[in-house]
Amino acid sequence: MAPVVEIQGLVRQYQTGGGLLSALAGVDLVVHDGEMVAILGASGSGKSTLLNVLGCLDRPTRGSYRLAGVPVESLDDDALADLRNSRLGFVFQSFNLLPRTTALDNVLLPMLYDRDGRFSDPEARAREALRRVGLGERLFHLPNELSGGQQQRVAVARALVTEPRLLLADEPTGNLDTRTTLDVMALFQELHRQGTTLLIVTHEEAVANYCSRAITMRDGRILSDRRHDPGDAAADLGALGPVV
Repeated sequence: MAPVVEIQGLVRQYQTGGGLLSALAGVDLVVHDGEMVAILGASGSGKSTLLNVLGCLDRPTRGSYRLAGVPVESLDDDALADLRNSRLGFVFQSFNLLPRTTALDNVLLPMLYDRDGRFSDPEARAREALRRVGLGERLFHLPNELSGGQQQRVAVARALVTEPRLLLADEPTGNLDTRTTLDVMALFQELHRQGTTLLIVTHEEAVANYCSRAITMRDGRILSDRRHDPGDAAADLGALGPVV
């Protein structure tokens, strides 16, 4: 089976008033099924640009990107949208839930864009996704009736409901306190044990410690790529701090 992510020589440049800015300056990366990977780096390191390219939200200037064996750079906008909906799940720092919509209906949203008829019973899938993240009793609650941690769990359920090959999380604990961060990262570890492939962008070393692989970026390049045993990562949460 092809790797979930396979990129070679990835470059992303932007034209600015001061000239050409290279947000990504030749990145090579392979991520296999079942990995839980952290992308670390300070502001301006290129980690968010890399996430946008991996999530098919931005196109590289040069280089190749295969998502589950599909050459992404050759796809048109409609094909990219279908690929995002079928192969990718997204979790963001700000949750991005519809405020006047129940948890169940928020999780149903990705299946409204299913043009291939993959889901015969969307509501049953949404209920199961919420049960999987521990919110089976909160189906009809609005976001303002849920805690921050519960809102992030709804966002995770929404990301999982289409059974994506890759779950992308952009600073998923950035708006959460330490206790809730511990709960959300424990949920990610449980999803990882169940076989979900996760890539988590963060600036917090203690969050990265939950992952078995940590990639550090600087100036649009991969500075280091290390593997380790997460062990009891929760013990480090008291020392949460930015990477410098």
